[in-house]
Amino acid sequence: MTDNVLITLACGTDNPNRATRALFLATVAQKKGKNVTVFLLDDAVYLARKGAVEHLRAATGDSADDSLAHLQAHEVPILVCTPCAKSRFIEEKDLADSCRMATAAELIDLACDAATISL
Repeated sequence: MTDNVLITLACGTDNPNRATRALFLATVAQKKGKNVTVFLLDDAVYLARKGAVEHLRAATGDSADDSLAHLQAHEVPILVCTPCAKSRFIEEKDLADSCRMATAAELIDLACDAATISL
């Protein structure tokens, strides 16, 4: 069994439950000592913008902002699909801490070496 966990997310603020849950699961995995990477695709790239998750909550009350802060504090990489971001006019300078642009090739490499959770 691998200690690498990849969490992919394709929805953004339009689905606060799934968006918050992805960041929450990444936090849980990190706390369990796993090597975690989050990869944001499609509308999920909006979550990578500075301040975008500030008031985002799941129906359970979990806060996306709290989870993101934990991930940032522990330097968990949050990768942002480059063409998805560019098509939404999001640039590297717009990204929150711990977030960086990434390619589909990186996603495939990560997925081939990790337990993958897709939300």
